[in-house]
Amino acid sequence: MFKDFFLKQAVKFGSRNLPKEQQEMLRTAVEKDPKLFEKIAKEIDVLKKQGKPEMYAALDVMKKYQKELQGLFEK
Repeated sequence: MFKDFFLKQAVKFGSRNLPKEQQEMLRTAVEKDPKLFEKIAKEIDVLKKQGKPEMYAALDVMKKYQKELQGLFEK
C-alpha cells in the first residue's frame, strides 16, 4: 500500500516536465507492472555505482527491457 503510493509519487515527480498525456501514459504503465520498473531502477542503480553515467545506464537497461516496455506503452 505505502509502496504503491511512493511509487506513484515518484512517477509524478519524475515526469513533471513531460506533457500531461505522456505523464498519464507513464503512470498507467507503472501501475500495470510496477515490479518491472523496480527491476529497471535497481539495474540502473547498479550500473551507476559501477561508474556509468546515469543516462547511459538508463539507455542500456531500457534496451534490455525494450519488448516489455513496448507492450506496456501500447494502447
